[in-house]
Amino acid sequence: MSVQVETGRASSLPWGLITSDPELIARVSGGLADVEVLLERAAHSEHPLIRESAGHLVAAGGKRFRPLLTLVAAEFGEPEVPDVRAAACVIELTHMATLYHDDVMDEAPLRRGVQTANARWDNSIAILTGDYLFAKASQMLADLGPEAVRLQAMTFERLVTGQINECLEPAPGESAIDHYLRVLSDKTGSLIATSARFGALLSGAPSPAVEQLTRFGEVFGLAFQLADDVLDIAGDPEQSGKVPGTDLREGVPTLPTLYALASTDPASARLRELLSGPITDDQLVAETLEALRKHEAMDQARATARRYADEARDLLDALADIPARAALYALCDLVHSRTV
Repeated sequence: MSVQVETGRASSLPWGLITSDPELIARVSGGLADVEVLLERAAHSEHPLIRESAGHLVAAGGKRFRPLLTLVAAEFGEPEVPDVRAAACVIELTHMATLYHDDVMDEAPLRRGVQTANARWDNSIAILTGDYLFAKASQMLADLGPEAVRLQAMTFERLVTGQINECLEPAPGESAIDHYLRVLSDKTGSLIATSARFGALLSGAPSPAVEQLTRFGEVFGLAFQLADDVLDIAGDPEQSGKVPGTDLREGVPTLPTLYALASTDPASARLRELLSGPITDDQLVAETLEALRKHEAMDQARATARRYADEARDLLDALADIPARAALYALCDLVHSRTV
């Protein structure tokens, strides 16, 4: 990966990580390049079908946000420690493994612009490929020590809990919105928190910084996902890379749709009717998107995403004043710009 660096000007890294520090850019860019090599090695198998299916999502690319966060969090310790890059690869392998499983549960036909494994092969191959990637992540973890293994196990427990809760109705007395946010905390927040914790922990960062970065990752993880929820309705596909209405077509609940369903405004009756059933017809998708974009639910969802981003930003104040902290501040600001 090559990054053009102009002294005195801000340069960007994946997922909009913005910094004007050329040394930070060089370290993180080099780390991401190493992670990519590790991912390709991990997905390799002598078995041709496993090699093809496991390499399917690796080749498709992605934001690589989680390993990026691991590398940036390591800046608060000794960032060049080799274990940091191995942990960043573990995090991305874990994330990709959950995507194989998610696509089976959602019956999704596309992921990152290519056919999903379940569509290209079948559900069994997709599930087993996800399991294979979990196994490869576990092999790498074994070399990172018992604390890293324990952390991954606890994270995996939360990932599975979140996935199961997503299939269930809200608990008695729990609103659909609170239930959704709880699911996101486990499904998204937990792995992003672990991404930051791995980087800080394995780089030898001070304990207070490790804890603060972990909390930051958890809260920012929610802001990260909620910004995507808004983009699914209001985003420009040329800027976001995401076709509006994807979640609607797949029947995936998002914060704007849940706010709209919770509305009691009589004028929203047609929108609530649309959202209560499958939306696969192009005309219905277009009608639903138009109605949602005009609905107060969008402003509510934007405000919620920004609130989490601001909370995450506040958590950074206690960290050392280094270029990595400024880059993380910029990530929080980016959530605001993505929800305009």
